[in-house]
Amino acid sequence: MAVRRPRRGAAAPPGPSARSCRWQCRLFGGRAGAAMGRAAPLLLLLVAAVAGRAGASAAGGPEVHSLRGSWRLGNGNGSVVLRGEVPGCVHTALHRRGLIQDPYYRFNDVMYRWISLDNWTYSRTFKPPFDVRKWQKVNLVFEGVDTVAQILINNITLGRTDNMFNRYSFDITSVIKEVNFVEVRFLSAVSYAAEQSRCHKAYSIPPACPPPVQKGECHANFIRKEQCSFSWDWGPSFPTQGIWKDVRIETYNHYNLIYFSLTSFFVKSAWQWSLEIESIFDVVGSKPIEGLVTVNIPKLQTQQTFSVKLQPGEGSIVLLVNINKSSTVEAWWPNGHGKQTGYNMTTTFIMESGYQIEKFSKAYFRTVELVQEPVPGSPGLSFYFRINGRPIFIKGSNWIPADSFQDRVTYDILWLLLKSAADANMNALRVWGGGVYEQDEFYDICDELGIMVRRLKSHPSIILWSGNNENEAAIASNWFSIPYADREVYIKDYVTLYVKNIREIVLTEDKSRPFIASSPTNGLESVKEGWLSQNPYDTHYGDTHFYDYSNDCWNWTVYPKTRFASEYGFQSWPSFSTIEKVSSTEDWSYTSNFSLHRQHHENGNDQMLQQIGHHFKLPQSTDPVKKFKDTIYLTQVMQAQCIKTETEFYRFSQSEIIKGEGHTMGALYWQLNDIWQAPSWASLEYGGKWKLLHYFAQNFFAPLLPVAYEDKGVLYIYGVSDLHVDHKMTLRVVVHAWSSLEPVCTLAKDSVTVKAQSAVPIYKESINDLLERCRNCTRKSCVITFCLVGEGGLQSPTNHHFLSSLKDAVGLENTHLSASVSQQDDIYVFVLQTTAIAPFVSLDVGSIKGRFSDNGFLMTEKKKVVVFYPWEPTSVEELEESLTLTSLVDIV
Repeated sequence: MAVRRPRRGAAAPPGPSARSCRWQCRLFGGRAGAAMGRAAPLLLLLVAAVAGRAGASAAGGPEVHSLRGSWRLGNGNGSVVLRGEVPGCVHTALHRRGLIQDPYYRFNDVMYRWISLDNWTYSRTFKPPFDVRKWQKVNLVFEGVDTVAQILINNITLGRTDNMFNRYSFDITSVIKEVNFVEVRFLSAVSYAAEQSRCHKAYSIPPACPPPVQKGECHANFIRKEQCSFSWDWGPSFPTQGIWKDVRIETYNHYNLIYFSLTSFFVKSAWQWSLEIESIFDVVGSKPIEGLVTVNIPKLQTQQTFSVKLQPGEGSIVLLVNINKSSTVEAWWPNGHGKQTGYNMTTTFIMESGYQIEKFSKAYFRTVELVQEPVPGSPGLSFYFRINGRPIFIKGSNWIPADSFQDRVTYDILWLLLKSAADANMNALRVWGGGVYEQDEFYDICDELGIMVRRLKSHPSIILWSGNNENEAAIASNWFSIPYADREVYIKDYVTLYVKNIREIVLTEDKSRPFIASSPTNGLESVKEGWLSQNPYDTHYGDTHFYDYSNDCWNWTVYPKTRFASEYGFQSWPSFSTIEKVSSTEDWSYTSNFSLHRQHHENGNDQMLQQIGHHFKLPQSTDPVKKFKDTIYLTQVMQAQCIKTETEFYRFSQSEIIKGEGHTMGALYWQLNDIWQAPSWASLEYGGKWKLLHYFAQNFFAPLLPVAYEDKGVLYIYGVSDLHVDHKMTLRVVVHAWSSLEPVCTLAKDSVTVKAQSAVPIYKESINDLLERCRNCTRKSCVITFCLVGEGGLQSPTNHHFLSSLKDAVGLENTHLSASVSQQDDIYVFVLQTTAIAPFVSLDVGSIKGRFSDNGFLMTEKKKVVVFYPWEPTSVEELEESLTLTSLVDIV
């Protein structure tokens, strides 16, 4: 029996109310507990991006002096002293100075545990490039401090930090000098979390520690820090310390713009778009300041001026701008459904104090609704997103932090990973709650690419807020064996934190998009049941998570016919070229200490072999390195085929109700990217290399796709479409014998109607009839391929359906695969040739960065052209030298 169980160490129940001990032992920020840490709000991102903090240009206005660059860094007893870059962290500073190896190399996550257990101090002197007496207000601003620290300037304590995700601003007007000494004295996050836990004696906050297989640190749920930095089932334990974001001195007179955001609304009663602009100011002095604010969007012929009065201290003003009705507003659409149109907007603040501040931003217009309403023929409620009034099937994956060390995550890395998501026809990412609040550039790129996400209200890409990841399920299913008599304590804490605090704050701050308290959830049904449903995995409501590693993944009947699949997946190993960088020769075996150490999911390596064994022969080579490479290849083939089967099941379930289940409107597999080089559920390896799964995703998320499945000996093919209009197409079904490149028989079914944004049956035939029609075919000797072809070049990818396990396939022959490589402008063309049908053909060019147009495919013709898109300069010679061609018949 398949169980809908957690994939991994999930978010724990919420923690206690704040109770103070002493400074090291106080629960800062109001509340502690797993809910705060392991379940930072999730986001559903539609791939695309927007405006954030104010970067004001001002004549005679505020000045900013950056404190980025080289700082002095020392450990607790002064035995280690070095220069450390800011933004940065201790680990990367030690590595850059050659004092430690790459933290990701071999077993260094355990070897370098001492770094996180020490208490480090960052310090530097600075001279302000301005006359400090000239300014009424001088602030020292930290965009991000990781995590527990005491901040001092000129030996005066300014304050303490205990939240990695907060921005901290300290007023240093009265203490700044011509030469200043600033210090950030860190306390080990591991020690702090342990002390917090020790102080909280009222009741336990599970899980106290991660499973031993994760080699992690304990009590992560007692600190507002990236939860996976204490380890996860796909990542190492590196509880970093450092100034991980920008730090600067801000000076101003009279007033300063601290924060700026804009949110679009469509007002149905007036049939008009509006923009809500929120600006937060700090006004120096005891008197209000009056002035004018002008908002100008030239392309929409919209300009409005407002009279405003700013009160002393920090406060906000909200302006409502009505877009000119005579202008045609182009909406922002998710990837695959239209353009990501944005409009340049200038907001000018001219106050009586004499100087003006100009804010340049981009305005996007789109509406989002989470539709939960009765479904004909089914109990429960729907759960789908309407964007700009159009129901959208959500296709994508789950995002985790791109590195254990955030200072290594550059714009280029984010662009590469997010562009790879868009290139695989994804339109959404679920930003997992145990990582970090991603940098503004992440959301800017998502806005640009049309990727919907779950954060940050100025961004059209953000379509949903979720209070936590898996906490409703953790309590409902009692993952942590809490005695029944004690449950009420945890339920009360859960509701207080996620509903009475987080939900109320989010809905007050952002009325433009929906909020759910947890994911998975039963949505409105969970609300009805007091915010904790009895079964958050009920397929008739909300979203579900589903993991099953023991049943045969080719069997579509094991998958839940859910309303929305927001997590599901299978593991694989990354390419040998990725592993090679962090290992040595004795590690290159599937059963080596290294391979066991790198696997953070209990029995994960064995589960992969078990799943492979359902359909493929396991490698038997006597050459240990070849056997390791063959096993890696098979894990990727298995993962790709498993997630293909499950995703196609969710896609063909979108338009039907069977036994009260169906209308599936979302498929987000776990997970998109990797945090390090290790086996995981990711489709993109650390560094961005595409696994075979990501190439498969390009096809199984295609806007137009025929999908096949068998039921009781009958083959069904559905036409699945995300296109906005119906299309008359031809379905081509081709049956091949494994032993020949010549098709055994071909069927062309004309005038097939593929309905817009639907999944409809377009073909049905019993397998026995099909085999009889195609003489000389048996289940074991033949394979089916099929595609949809329409007018004007409209064509689906070619899909396949296996009639038996490939370990039982009869007639497979040596392929003698070869490739010639040539350059055409900025791309490289690989012409592949084979003498026999080749299943799961893999092209691998080692460490050369780039991706192919197709990979892992079933090659049924003598010749196939594949394009390589390089991400860095390379050459024909380099590619030829690095190329490895593998198909299933090469695995012995």
